[in-house]
Amino acid sequence: MNSEVVFGLESATWPALLVDADGVILTANEVAKNIFGTALSDDAASLVSLWSPENSGTAAEFLARSNSSAPAILKFQVAGSAEAFSAVICPSSGDEKKQFLLQLLPPGAPEPKAAPASDAALKQKLDCVLQLARTVSLDFNNALTGVLAHTSLVLGKIGADHPCRNSLLEVEKSAARAAEIASDLAVFSRQEKQTRRTPTGNLNLLTSRCVEFFQNAHGPRFTWRLTLERALFMARFDEAKVQQALTKVLENAVEAFAPGATGQISVQTRNVELTEATQDRNVRLAAGNYVCVEISDKGLGIETESLPRIFEPFFTTKRAPHRGLGLALVYGIITNHGGGVAISSQPAQGTSARVYLPAERGFVLEALDTDKGLRGTGTILVVDDEILLLTMAETILSDFGYKVLTASNGQKALQILGQPGTKVDLVITDLVMPGMGGRELIEKIRQTEPALPILCTSGYVMPEDKNKQAGGGYLQKPFTSTELLLKVRTALRPTTAVD
Repeated sequence: MNSEVVFGLESATWPALLVDADGVILTANEVAKNIFGTALSDDAASLVSLWSPENSGTAAEFLARSNSSAPAILKFQVAGSAEAFSAVICPSSGDEKKQFLLQLLPPGAPEPKAAPASDAALKQKLDCVLQLARTVSLDFNNALTGVLAHTSLVLGKIGADHPCRNSLLEVEKSAARAAEIASDLAVFSRQEKQTRRTPTGNLNLLTSRCVEFFQNAHGPRFTWRLTLERALFMARFDEAKVQQALTKVLENAVEAFAPGATGQISVQTRNVELTEATQDRNVRLAAGNYVCVEISDKGLGIETESLPRIFEPFFTTKRAPHRGLGLALVYGIITNHGGGVAISSQPAQGTSARVYLPAERGFVLEALDTDKGLRGTGTILVVDDEILLLTMAETILSDFGYKVLTASNGQKALQILGQPGTKVDLVITDLVMPGMGGRELIEKIRQTEPALPILCTSGYVMPEDKNKQAGGGYLQKPFTSTELLLKVRTALRPTTAVD
């Protein structure tokens, strides 16, 4: 009998045995050892040695019926005589072969329940699960950072008519969805329950990307008119979810035309400043600042009697396979952001959908027609223990005019900064690294160069207060090449952009 095997009933007040399929007793709790004595002291102790010949069947036959959890009255040899027990047996888990948990109760006693794990054991298991989730989310984010950054870099270099563009856009969308899952995993792994502040997004860039996808998908069938507010207010939103909402509205605009028909679809972004609460069709907006995306088509329009029901789940005027969930999803996403969706339409004249998101009176960077606004000069030191991410950062930043130095840990970064004649204009450092982590590196840099700009990155979800403690700007992994370049531009020229 192996006294080191643990089976969860060591502290039970009734006899309990763990046996294998051959009837060999692997372990027993203290109560069983006290009752059966020397019969359990042998390393080859077997259920047969405890079995009373007064039982109607053999020990092997009893084990063969183990799938039945009903108690059975059996007799076992105790101090030279047969004693009756109410035996409960059930399969247990084993590393190599089947095992059985046998519990022996006084006749007529209720079937026992498994002894609950101690609070300490449960906490230990939970800590292991949380640590695993943190590790997986971190590694996943690091891998996705390379995918998203390289994909967005290539998308910025190929034309709208390139045959691979649509496939690359799908890769980018899939990676963004995977990043969302990794973020959810990271949130789960955090034991502190602080809410992550939604980052500032550029609604112009997001809208342009959505329109570009539909232009490529539908070719010359539609005439697209895109008008972007050049000084758009800042808005904080979940980019993946708002992109999903805008995509649904654009799908409705395309489907508003008869099959094969051509037409015009207009998309416009603008700032909205309300000094008092205002009603726009079906939505009431409180006083304040908003950014608005308006999508208008010259299609078939919506019947007047259907307009009040368009946001109802499962209500649709379209044929199968449409399920009536599109606008309900849009409504849910936008209202969860504190905004609203207004729809106006007239039969045979078209439909206009206006998506409002709360905004702040700061301005995001203007939508860039070329990559000129992303180019820059200066020397950037990138610190990360992932070699793939160092290569990615060097490829992107050097391609846009920067000189790039790399270090795989904090010690090497300090060595580079300490070299005579080396001038670094910006440090980009991962916060979580073996050895000297990002925070320790920042503290040492601040001791000698307090004015040096520092941009922190991490695959973990960082609470807002810890972002500030990190010592500079913050970029959540995974990120695209554009997000990286915009953050670099902001860090090097802080007065020209607002985050």
